[in-house]
Amino acid sequence: MFLGKVIGSVWATQKEEGMDNLKLMIVRQLDFTGREEGQTVIAADRIGAGVGEKVIVSRGSPARILFSGKQVPVDAMIVGIVDSYEIGEQTE
Repeated sequence: MFLGKVIGSVWATQKEEGMDNLKLMIVRQLDFTGREEGQTVIAADRIGAGVGEKVIVSRGSPARILFSGKQVPVDAMIVGIVDSYEIGEQTE
């Protein structure tokens, strides 16, 4: 999993079976100081994240498990919207 920030959306009228009604968001990986790092990914979103929100993203097989055994071609999934976090005495 990684911390990220939603920076945009992707619209696709034609998608593989199992991806119907699945919102796709562009997420930029962040470090825990809030700086952008790593890669930008397209992540499936079923919880309603919006542009500008910090999110938790799961990747690989754990992201696909959320589809209850269906074969869905998803590599990244938004699994949480971050309200805040604390590292030592630093709070975001």
